[in-house]
Amino acid sequence: MILAYKGFNPDLSCTSGGNRFQYVLDRWNEEPKANCGQNGFHCAENPLDCLAYYPHMEKSVYYLVAAAGDINDDRNGSRISCTRLRLVKRLNREEFVAHSLNYIWNHPLRENNRRVCIESGEGKDGFVIVRGKMPRACGKLGDVLGMVKEKRGSREGMEMGLYIVDGKEILPDTWYNLHGNPAKSMGKGAAVPA
Repeated sequence: MILAYKGFNPDLSCTSGGNRFQYVLDRWNEEPKANCGQNGFHCAENPLDCLAYYPHMEKSVYYLVAAAGDINDDRNGSRISCTRLRLVKRLNREEFVAHSLNYIWNHPLRENNRRVCIESGEGKDGFVIVRGKMPRACGKLGDVLGMVKEKRGSREGMEMGLYIVDGKEILPDTWYNLHGNPAKSMGKGAAVPA
């Protein structure tokens, strides 16, 4: 059994290859076969990879899931297919960003998801994740700002920061560094997706 992440429609259904499956809480959901891209229950090691299939956080829900039974991965990314899947915990936006930061921390050399910005990034769809030597982030009211500071000469993390733009301590449209202190902007368009 491994822990992974999965996005769903709000009613906990998913559509794959034209087939709709209705997931049920508090039990193991089961399929007979698992081959990535063909059948089985699909989930991902990297929470951000769920956004490729369920890109709108306001129209989708995201879960930490347990994948078991026959497990197959696509060897190109973090996508997994399994014959048994159990929904463990629904993640709110802040938890989703925290789990995404944890993935980056634990897998520093893996290719960045397209939603990860390098050095500087602005919130999009309610959050932003930035990694780099001096990460900076800004967002709108309610956005979640997640940052990983990397070691010099390495992609390994040395510090993480997570902030919610609450309008009191963290202000909208203001750049912040890893420690939640105001930071200089790197200029318009400086957010460079990896």
